[in-house]
Amino acid sequence: MESNQTFSYIIAFVSGAIALYLIQKLLNNSNKERSTGKPNTMTEKAIQLMVNNYRDIQLELINKTLGINDAHSVWFDFKTLKKFTTDIESQTKRVDRSIADDRLGLRFYYAAYPKADNWDIFENYSISKELAEKHTVIMIPTLKIKDGSGNYLDYDFNPLDATTYSRNGREKGEVLRTMSISADSETQAQEVMAQNHGQTIPPAVTVVENY
Repeated sequence: MESNQTFSYIIAFVSGAIALYLIQKLLNNSNKERSTGKPNTMTEKAIQLMVNNYRDIQLELINKTLGINDAHSVWFDFKTLKKFTTDIESQTKRVDRSIADDRLGLRFYYAAYPKADNWDIFENYSISKELAEKHTVIMIPTLKIKDGSGNYLDYDFNPLDATTYSRNGREKGEVLRTMSISADSETQAQEVMAQNHGQTIPPAVTVVENY
């Protein structure tokens, strides 16, 4: 009886050790997959050249034409960006689990905040009026969808709205309602998954910038 009990303990210990080994190996392989490949880089000279081109031409023209001191950069914390991309993935999988990550993307729209006297559009958001008329960006999820010619294009879509996942649900007019105003009200805005609210410079201080 005692030998059988000892044997059972040995089996349990060995099984636990094997399970622990397999879990550790799986985690190690997962970490290797995340870190494989060379990270994308640019030369500092190229970055500075492109930043200077924008500031010396487009930004200068905007400031002179509109008589403002427009923003020239937008910052988002890493946690916000990770949450946004994770939310896109999880919401998409809820609708269609077959959609692979390589079909998803982000489009950055250049945008500008409204004038201060039209700030009521942000009544449910904590956005300072200091940003009025400042340049910003809005991130919108994209999904590869086959067009009428059989080519895959990166369409804007709303992971919260299943009708935007295919061309059948993107007929003229329907997409406009999805991306702007809901059909049942002229004042009730349709919620679309998007990311904005980054920190713009100015009005934030420039001491943190390298370029």
